[in-house]
Amino acid sequence: MKIGVSSYSYQQLINAEKETQLSIMKLAKEAGFDGIEFIDLSAPDGMSEADFASLIREESEKLSLPVIAYTIGANLLGERTLEEEVERVCRKVDIAHILGAKNLRHDAAWSVPDDIKTYAGFEQILPTLTDGCRKITDYAAEKGITTMIENHGFFCQDSDRVERIITGTASPNFGALIDIGNFCCADENSAVAVGKLARYAKHVHAKDFHIKNGNALNPGKGFFKSRGGNYLRGSIIGHGDIPVFQCLSILKSNGYDGFVSVEFEGMENCLDGISVGFENLKNMIEML
Repeated sequence: MKIGVSSYSYQQLINAEKETQLSIMKLAKEAGFDGIEFIDLSAPDGMSEADFASLIREESEKLSLPVIAYTIGANLLGERTLEEEVERVCRKVDIAHILGAKNLRHDAAWSVPDDIKTYAGFEQILPTLTDGCRKITDYAAEKGITTMIENHGFFCQDSDRVERIITGTASPNFGALIDIGNFCCADENSAVAVGKLARYAKHVHAKDFHIKNGNALNPGKGFFKSRGGNYLRGSIIGHGDIPVFQCLSILKSNGYDGFVSVEFEGMENCLDGISVGFENLKNMIEML
C-alpha cells in the first residue's frame, strides 16, 4: 500500500490563509507522501475551476506527486433534479481528468427529501441513487476514471447502505472509498464494517477518532455527536479508538494494495497531526 494525504488535512492552514490548495502540495511532498487528493477545488478569484485544476496538474508533475483522487460533495436527492445533479457531477469528472486523478468520490445523498420523509426511507430512494451513480460512472469510465461513494454524511454512512448502493449500481467502475474512521459516526464497529466492504474498495482514508459514551456528560469543545448520541472528536491516527491496524489488515487480506490517504481533522496543529499520523500509518503498513 502507498500512503497519500487529503488536502482536507491541511484545512487549518488554508482557512487561516497561510497556505492554499496549490501551496500545500509542496508540504505534502516534503512530508514524504506518495500522492495527494483534493476536496472540492477553491479556485482563486477570477480563475475557473478548470484553469486552477491545470495549475495543480502542472505542480503535481513538477513535484512528481500524483493527484490520486478528487473528492466532491454531491446530493442526488437535493434541490436539483437527478438529471441536473448528474450533469453537475459529470463536469466534476472532467475536472478530475484535468487533474490527472484516476478516482472521483461523490456523495450519494444526505437525507430523505422533506416532501417524502414522513412516509418513505432508504428503500424507496435507493433506485434513484443507483440510477444516478450508474450514469455518473458510465460517463467517468469513458475518461478512464473510477467513481465511488464514501461512508460519509450520516444517512448513507452504514456499511450495509453503502454496499446496497454499490451492488445496485452494479458497475465494475464503481465502488467504495472506505473511510476507516467514519463508521463510528453511525455507531458501527469499524473492523466489522470494513470486513463487509473490503471487496468493493477503490480507495481508502485512514482516520481516527476519540469516542466517548453518550451516556456521559458532553466532553466539551471539539466533540460532536454520532447518530446514536455518542461523542466523537477527530484524532491523530493511532491516538484514538478506531482499530486502524486491524482495518488495514482486513483490507490487505482482501487484496487491497492501493493508496491509503491520511485524513486528519483533529484539534491539534495540523502539521503535527499529519506528521505523527503519517509515521504511525507507515509503521502499521510495514507490519502487515
